[in-house]
Amino acid sequence: MAMAQTPTVGMNSGQLGHEQANPGDIAIGVIIGRTSEFFDFFVYAIASVIVFPRLVFPFASELTGTLYSFAIFALAFIARPVGTVLFMTIDRRYGKSAKLILALFLLGTATVALAFLPGYAEIGAAAIWLLALARAAQGLAWGGAWDGLASLLALNAPPEKRGWYAMVPQLGAPLGLIVASALFAYFAGNLSAEDFFDWGWRYPFFVAFAINVVALFARLRMVATPEYASLFESRDLQPARISDTVAHEGHNIMIGAFAPLASFALFHMVTVFPLSWVFLFTRESPVKFLIIEMVGAVFGVAAIVASGMIADRVGRKSLLMGSAIAIAIYSGFAPQLLDAGEFGETIYMVIGFILLGLSFGQSSGAIASNFKQVYRYTASALTSDMAWLFGAGFAPLAALLLATNLGVIASGAYLLSGAMWTIFALWLSGLRESVE
Repeated sequence: MAMAQTPTVGMNSGQLGHEQANPGDIAIGVIIGRTSEFFDFFVYAIASVIVFPRLVFPFASELTGTLYSFAIFALAFIARPVGTVLFMTIDRRYGKSAKLILALFLLGTATVALAFLPGYAEIGAAAIWLLALARAAQGLAWGGAWDGLASLLALNAPPEKRGWYAMVPQLGAPLGLIVASALFAYFAGNLSAEDFFDWGWRYPFFVAFAINVVALFARLRMVATPEYASLFESRDLQPARISDTVAHEGHNIMIGAFAPLASFALFHMVTVFPLSWVFLFTRESPVKFLIIEMVGAVFGVAAIVASGMIADRVGRKSLLMGSAIAIAIYSGFAPQLLDAGEFGETIYMVIGFILLGLSFGQSSGAIASNFKQVYRYTASALTSDMAWLFGAGFAPLAALLLATNLGVIASGAYLLSGAMWTIFALWLSGLRESVE
């Protein structure tokens, strides 16, 4: 593994003599890890719309069953901070390798268990409890899967390319969505409805398990080597006690959780919610809409890459602020496009993914530079947990409730609230352009 031997200055450490990791090597591990996590995420998200309401809640109407499914969907985001607390303890006592192996083993077990989930017709209400248990286990595992590689990447990025390297971890989201949507579109489009709901929907969960195994070895290759272990130590990317971290960085953690709320809310407004709306209230084929989502995700990849170049020119705060304002404007008209047929749906998704890419591409660790170095690793993990919980955990449920009771345009209210919180948090944070 290539290692530069010349003394370097840490981004915020002000100390000489640290070894410098190759950002390209770290980026590969980050992309593999994030893509696997988001693939798991989207496999479950798609199934929560087109499979679980029928499999687990057949006694309810399609709408009510989907709302129940979205309530269970949120359990992972509630469990995720608990997972961070649990696995940070394991990290302190036994090291990052042990933490990652246990977390990804739990994630793989929970994911593959969903592939064997019996329906309500077979075991009654126990199917609901098993679904909830597996979803909560996924959340615990995601909390433990925080590996610090994104922070290590930021610390080793050239000063003039920090925006470029900040966007690298975010590429995993659209890449994971593309693969998950393609799998579901293939099985749903080539099987009879009976076969798909009997066994076809289960195959993406088996694929998710296989991808987790590959991702585990790729990430262990990064964090388990003596060279990278010393880099984690020398850069103070070691887990601090949760209580100490909250006591010293609680204010910045909360600001950091709200700073990316616009992009995290939009995240589900262009992925899970529109699929549910189209599936429930239009005659559009879910397979065709999954293809539209894949097209939108390609635009999202391009926008994430562009966010790195733009941030390096104008600064991360300016880009995040500008994209939050654009998302607020988008929230006022875009949801109506979901009722405008295939063309309207495509416009909704393409514009939404472009805005998502520009904002989400720079949302990771936007406030990390405000953390004291000794707490950065743990504080960054907690910040990510809180941002996903507040911004995304209840987004599909809230948006669908608003849309069904007040009209689809009302779903934009949730997105607007996220944009306003982002603008306020960025103003409050004093995020310095010089450290972006």
